[in-house]
Amino acid sequence: MTTPNPVRRLLDVDAVRGFALFGIFVVNVTFMASGYPGNLVTDPDFDSGLDDAVRTLSSVFVDMKFYVLFSFLFGYSFTLQMAAASRAGAAFPARMLRRIGGLFVLGALHAVFLYGGDILTTYAVACLALLLLRNVQDRTAIRIAVGLYALVLVSLVASAVFVDRSAFLPSEAEALANGEEATRALLGGWESNIGEHFAGLPLLLIQAVALQGPTALGLFLLGMVAGRRQWLGRISGSEPVLRRIQWIGFPVGLLGSIVYAASGGNGNTLGVAASVATAPLLAAAYVATLLRVMHNARTAAVRAALAPAGRMALTNYLGQSVAGLLTFTGIGIGLAGTFSPLALFAFALAVFGAQLVVSALWLRWFRYGPVEWALRWLTNARRPALVVPPTEPGGTTVPSYVDPVHAAGVPPVEQSGGGLRQPEPR
Repeated sequence: MTTPNPVRRLLDVDAVRGFALFGIFVVNVTFMASGYPGNLVTDPDFDSGLDDAVRTLSSVFVDMKFYVLFSFLFGYSFTLQMAAASRAGAAFPARMLRRIGGLFVLGALHAVFLYGGDILTTYAVACLALLLLRNVQDRTAIRIAVGLYALVLVSLVASAVFVDRSAFLPSEAEALANGEEATRALLGGWESNIGEHFAGLPLLLIQAVALQGPTALGLFLLGMVAGRRQWLGRISGSEPVLRRIQWIGFPVGLLGSIVYAASGGNGNTLGVAASVATAPLLAAAYVATLLRVMHNARTAAVRAALAPAGRMALTNYLGQSVAGLLTFTGIGIGLAGTFSPLALFAFALAVFGAQLVVSALWLRWFRYGPVEWALRWLTNARRPALVVPPTEPGGTTVPSYVDPVHAAGVPPVEQSGGGLRQPEPR
C-alpha cells in the first residue's frame, strides 16, 4: 500500500462522490427509460432469463445503496460550510438558507421538466432540520440519527404486517396497463412528460416524508459528526478499520440485499425494510474498498478518473437527467421501452464515461461546474471567479470544494488532511 499523501487524500471524497453518482444513475435510468418500474411491474417485452438476472444483480448491488453515500457526505460537507463561514466572518444561517433555497428551486425545476424522481427538494427540506440541529453534541446527533432510522424501520415493518397493500395498490393487470400508458406518455412531448411528472408528485411526497427524508436527515447527522472529527481527512488506505468494515459490511449488507431482491424489491415492504436496515453497511463496505483501491499504487488511477465527475456532481446529476430526457422521451429520440436491462446498464456506463472525460476537460479551464458556480454565487451573495487563472494549476491535481447536492447528487468536499487549508465553500 502507498504511504499517506495529503494531495491524494484531497481527491478521495471527490472520487467517492463520482462512484456514487454512477450508482445513482444506474437506478434512475430505469425509471427514465420505461413506465413499468414506476408501477412496480416488469416490462413484458423484457422478461428473459438474462433480463431477470440483470435486474436481480442491480437489486442486490445497486438499488437503495448509493443515496446513503450522498446523504452522509452532504452532512460532512455541511461542517465545511460552517467552518468557511466562520473564517469569512459571515453569518452561517443566512448563507445556508440561501443555499437551501437554491437547491429547492433547482430540485423543483428538475422534477417538473427533467425527471420526476428528484431528490434535491427532499435534501433541501431535510437540511433545514440539520441547520436547526447544527450545534447539538455528537452523542445527541448520533442518537437522533439512530432514532430516525429506527422509526423508519418500525413504520415499514408495521406497514407490512398491518396494512393490506392490495386495498390501495392496483392489480398486476392494472399495473401492467398503467406501465404501458406511462411509457406512451414518455414518448410524447413536453406536455405529456410534464403531466407525468406532476402525476407522480404525490408518490414522491409520500416517499420523502415516510422514507427518504428521515433517513437522509439521519445520515446527514452522521456525516456531520464525521466532518467534525475530520474522519475523511486522515485516511491512508491501510487502516485496519477499513478491513473490519469490509468484513462486516459485505456479508450483512449483501444478506439484506438478497432478501430485498428475493422478496420482490420495492414491491415488498418487508424487503424494503431489510434493504434500508443493511444498505448503510454495504455502502460503507463499498467506500472502504474504494479507499483501499485508491491508495494502492497499482490502482491509484481510479481516483484520478472518478474525482473530476465528483467535483461537478450537481452539474452531472442534472446532466444525467438531460441525457435520459433526450434519449428516451419524445422530446428527444424517443427510445422509451426499447432498452433491455443490460442495454440500460451499458447506456448508463457510456453516459458516465462521457461525464468523466468532459468533467476532467472542463476543470482544466474552470474552477467549478456551471451549476456549482451558480449555487456558490447565490450562497455567498457575490459572484465567484469561474475561469482558472493561468498561474493556477488546472485539472484535478488539487480539487476545490463543491456544494452539497444528490443523489443522487451531493458534490465533493475538500478535506483538511496534511495541513492543507480548507477553501471557502461554493
